[in-house]
Amino acid sequence: MLFSDNSTPLNQYTISNALVKDKARMQTTTLEKLFAASSDRFTRYSIEAADLFLDYSKNLIDETTLNHLLHLAEQASLPEAIKAMFSGEKINTTEQRAVLHTALRNFDNKPVLVDGKDVMPAICQVREKMQEFTDKIHNETWKGWTGKSIRHIVNIGIGGSYLGIKTVIDALKPYHRNNLQAHFIVNIDPGDIAHVCKALDPERTLFIIASKSFGTLETLENALSAKEWMQQQGMPEAATAQHFVAVSSNIKKAVAFGIAEENIFPLWDWVGGRYSLWSTIGLLIPLLAGFDNFIDLLKGAHAMDKHFQTSAMNANMPVILGLLGVWYHNYFGAESYAVLPYDSGLETFTNHLQQVDMESNGKTVKVNGESVTYHTGAVIWGNTGTNGQHAYHQLLHQGSRFIPIDFIVPLTSHYHFSEQHTHLVANAFAQSQALMSGESPQRIKESLRAQGKDEATIQTLIPHKKTPGNRPSNTITMQQLNPATMGALLALYEHKVFVQGILWQINSFDQWGVELGKLLGNKIFTQLAKHHVNNDEDTSTKGLIDRFLHANNLQ
Repeated sequence: MLFSDNSTPLNQYTISNALVKDKARMQTTTLEKLFAASSDRFTRYSIEAADLFLDYSKNLIDETTLNHLLHLAEQASLPEAIKAMFSGEKINTTEQRAVLHTALRNFDNKPVLVDGKDVMPAICQVREKMQEFTDKIHNETWKGWTGKSIRHIVNIGIGGSYLGIKTVIDALKPYHRNNLQAHFIVNIDPGDIAHVCKALDPERTLFIIASKSFGTLETLENALSAKEWMQQQGMPEAATAQHFVAVSSNIKKAVAFGIAEENIFPLWDWVGGRYSLWSTIGLLIPLLAGFDNFIDLLKGAHAMDKHFQTSAMNANMPVILGLLGVWYHNYFGAESYAVLPYDSGLETFTNHLQQVDMESNGKTVKVNGESVTYHTGAVIWGNTGTNGQHAYHQLLHQGSRFIPIDFIVPLTSHYHFSEQHTHLVANAFAQSQALMSGESPQRIKESLRAQGKDEATIQTLIPHKKTPGNRPSNTITMQQLNPATMGALLALYEHKVFVQGILWQINSFDQWGVELGKLLGNKIFTQLAKHHVNNDEDTSTKGLIDRFLHANNLQ
């Protein structure tokens, strides 16, 4: 097993020295030996909560290491941080905002206070508005400009106004209404909107413009282009309100666009973009999958919230996942983390996690303004099984990188084709087993001899076929991928990211790096649009602008 020298222990905690020693001790053993030493290891290192089951027995830990990791959580004041988030304290310190996406899925019938005001009545009121609107589409009382009912719904949004929604829409395909189709316009690349519009019937199309400010560059440009396209297809300006609704805090701009004020769904400052699928930003979810299923999604997330709030640290699923991530990231030098769902409905799940994790914890400064002296934020990647087994699993098994892995496996399928789902699950379980056990020279030798290979060939092949094993993984299972388990799964990873942010002492809820790119993009757009290059640009940017202007005959 290759371990990286790129470790950056969290030395601000006194328990860190013990964890450094634990890592050295783990380098002298193997997962197979750890299993051999404990017949109840699977039972001891597993947790069940919110209809999810976590097997974390295939990790490079023992009771001593686990206790040291739990002490790390205590020294970081994690229990107090969890309480602060759920109580509405302004833990997003750089923007002076509470972080209360959990309130959007709260079913406790208890007040949730922001600046002393209970936000739950407003949340319930907006939920009712979403239900009423959903009913109009489903009952076909909402008509387009020619009197036809809606068949296509297009979500125009980017980042948190796209990734989470798309992930849930894909996961809940078995629950989709047969007479409605979902589409997404995301990229400002004109090819994106052009491709989507080809599939639309303009007389039966509804656009949802999802932008808190109603000013996000990509979203607003796509919305204007969509409106122009609809008018080219015959939609009168006066009928804009029949084909466009908005999720926004900027009522004035949305109304100026042509959207009826009653069809503008509000947002709150304490809902971060990457956590907004639970809000009105997720309007497309009840429209496609049904309002009852949207509520079940929220309730599944709420069940995980309650588990996170109330469970002891040693039996807390998000806490354990977060601690293991820090264990490998800061003590073993792991630079990336693979999330591998074995369900086609979760094809875009890892894409959503990339934003939830990397936009949250890709930071180099602590909440107190000091620079960090350790790595934060692993690179998250992955795709659905078994596709990955024929692509990057070779690197996972025999490559030189140390990459921890999460397998996500629904135990039953909505679809029944012979024994395909059984094969799928068998592959998932086999991959985690192979990563743990590897393939020894002795087993390879015995296998090749059974195949009749001569000794010279055997000796030549052994080093190539040898698989080291001892590579850690978690396996998360659920009975079935449904609205409730999907909600719980999403909330599990949200809370894992929060746990790691607390351990790293960073603010997981701002994203100033993203904002910088937007500012510079606006500056360069002005130069491209005016066909003029500013003298203060660096020579590389100036040269690239010149090439664009030349390519478009604008010089």
